[in-house]
Amino acid sequence: MEIELLGGCTKEQLENRIRNVTAAGKLSRFPGNVFEVLESCDDYEKNLKMVKRIIGMGHKSIIEHDYLVFALCDVSPIIEQTLIGSRLASFTVKSRREVDFRTVGYYIPEFRDKEGNIHKNNAELQRKYKEGMSSLFNSYGEFVDNGIKVEDARFLLPYSYHSNFIMGLNARELEKLVIALLHGKVSKIAEAKEVGMKLYEIIKEAVPYLVDNIEKQLDRENDFEYLESMVERPKIEILDKTQLIHYIPNADEQVILSHIMYHYQCTEGKAKELLQEMETKDAECRKKIMDNILNKEENRELEQVSFTFQIPISLSILTHLTRHRMHSLLVPEFTPMWDLNNYIIPQSIQDNEKLKELYIQKANENMKLYNEFVKEGVMEEDLVYFYIGGQMCNVMTTMNARTLQWVCRMRCCNKAQWQIRNIAKEMAKQVTQVAPLIGKGLGATCVTQYACYEGRESCGLIEKILANKEKYE
Repeated sequence: MEIELLGGCTKEQLENRIRNVTAAGKLSRFPGNVFEVLESCDDYEKNLKMVKRIIGMGHKSIIEHDYLVFALCDVSPIIEQTLIGSRLASFTVKSRREVDFRTVGYYIPEFRDKEGNIHKNNAELQRKYKEGMSSLFNSYGEFVDNGIKVEDARFLLPYSYHSNFIMGLNARELEKLVIALLHGKVSKIAEAKEVGMKLYEIIKEAVPYLVDNIEKQLDRENDFEYLESMVERPKIEILDKTQLIHYIPNADEQVILSHIMYHYQCTEGKAKELLQEMETKDAECRKKIMDNILNKEENRELEQVSFTFQIPISLSILTHLTRHRMHSLLVPEFTPMWDLNNYIIPQSIQDNEKLKELYIQKANENMKLYNEFVKEGVMEEDLVYFYIGGQMCNVMTTMNARTLQWVCRMRCCNKAQWQIRNIAKEMAKQVTQVAPLIGKGLGATCVTQYACYEGRESCGLIEKILANKEKYE
């Protein structure tokens, strides 16, 4: 594992970054203009002291002006998913849809017992673990060599493989992230703690004003202790398909009324009167208003209504959903361990009986090895690497209609991965049933806008749609 801050850490760069943060802190109370404020921040030590004092008072918005970019090399997808959960950070990840991962390597933990001490049989456990991981990687390679696309072969990859990505985030989000890695529940995963420590060492040199607050943090207790004390843990049930479980009633009307209220600066009651008046003049006015909203650039009216979904999804595809920042996503924690029997097999592998048998055989061998480690009393946080990409979980998210429109534009496209495409289409279908006018704007752009932005990589559907445009209107 290697983590590096990309730029911003020379003495001159550091002083300039701290200067900008200090200026943000002084601006609201300094009598001069913004450039005079910047000019006044000419003493690094005084600047650093002021920033520490201001954020110590809880005024942390100023450190959002300090932006940092990190390169993370050879961390597991356990870390990748944990970090991508940071809603205000930005990520670019090496694609498992495009790159053959058979030689990337994998994380090998120091196995611990229930008390958190190095297990007495750690060396033997590591030997068995390496054999099991190597077997899964070899089978992945066999799938690829037999014509299975890497995007489907990856469903057998264990959640220990090495991932590489670039992460950009402001200092406020960095502080939250490092505190979670060092003191949150995820800190019990040794690899997560190691990432937290490496980031903290960089912070000491490059973001020194964060050090005091991070040092003051205490390890957090189990957030679910009360729930677990009240009821027995039920069996995990993976949904058959995406479910719309809550939505704003009359969402179409709410969006249209917000459009009228926004434009005329009138009350809701007056907006309803105006809408009724328009309907007497044009029976299609609601549809026309919604069409205008759906197709304008700043369609904030769509943000006035929301939809909540529970979604069954595999670990291989989870990042396709997580990376959309502007929704409220709840992903189950990696521990307590889920039921490893809840995995899916891509259709391309199911269609080849020999490869299907191999997939099931390797998944079963992986579960058998996992159960051996459980019997050995291995700490649960060290077992998370036995998840495979095909492992299913239920997530929950709430999206406003604008975010939903964006997700459907990206994920209903034929170029999207098949599982996330099916999820997006089901979301669009169910929302259309309760909000048909909003539903008109949910889908790939070839269907909703009669336009494709993929250029030479277009699937070609746009030509068929344009040739039969009447069918889609």
